[in-house]
Amino acid sequence: MDPTTALELCRFLHDASLMLLWGSCAYLSLLVPKAIADIVWRGMAMPFLLIALVGGLAMLISLPAATAIIGNGWSDALDVGMVHDVLFDTTVGRAWQAQALTTAMMVCAFLLPESWRRHGLALASGLGLAALSLTGHASMLEGWLRQAHRANDILHVLTGGGWLGALVPLIPILRLLGRPDCRAAAQLALRRFSNAGHAAVALVILSGLVNTMLILKRLPTDWSSPYQTLLALKIALVAVMALLAIVNRYVFVPWISRNPGRALHALRLGSIAEIAIGMLVIGLVSVFGMLEPA
Repeated sequence: MDPTTALELCRFLHDASLMLLWGSCAYLSLLVPKAIADIVWRGMAMPFLLIALVGGLAMLISLPAATAIIGNGWSDALDVGMVHDVLFDTTVGRAWQAQALTTAMMVCAFLLPESWRRHGLALASGLGLAALSLTGHASMLEGWLRQAHRANDILHVLTGGGWLGALVPLIPILRLLGRPDCRAAAQLALRRFSNAGHAAVALVILSGLVNTMLILKRLPTDWSSPYQTLLALKIALVAVMALLAIVNRYVFVPWISRNPGRALHALRLGSIAEIAIGMLVIGLVSVFGMLEPA
């Protein structure tokens, strides 16, 4: 595998893991009643640990992959002096240090008392997402515009990750609607997800448009440009996700009172479809985020 492909894969695995962990744990910590949050957490703690380990491993491999790209191939990735120079003398290296710190925080979160683990994991993964702004196209700017772009990047990844990641625990919460002892709390969690989802979707779309204007200064319409083509595809996929979210909220949720079995099945399928599309979006960003915007 060539270094560029390896780094794209590392970016995808690392960013996807952060988004899933941030959205899932923030939703369980802030919006889900504790009684059912504990039930969902017990069922998902091991998958969350595996996701964190995959993301951490991808983060570790990304440094030699980036070194190979900056240098002359994989041989430089094993050169201690070259790795040292990349780590301490480049923006990529300083961003990697921040990611290493947040990855260590995620690992330590699993050592906390059980009642605090999801809170610690939400904090660590949220900081990891924020640290993604240290690289990317904002680095090409100067002064206050660079800081504004980075702030918008942080808003974009936190709201996007919040939307995408929260869908993961939502699926078992939908199943809990069928348990009489959990129904009231699950209904409350569903309402809170819906209310927060409106804000998250709006902020994802708004911050994405701001990013496009800051980078391209116009909408992506040049199909001869790989960057603009992939960006346009990302925008289209996010639009499909938003449409699915609207259908889930305003078509299937009202059906729960009339035909709960079919409505909940449709909501689960819709949530799974949103997660799958979200993974495609992260994959696209992992690729065109390394391209020259033109």
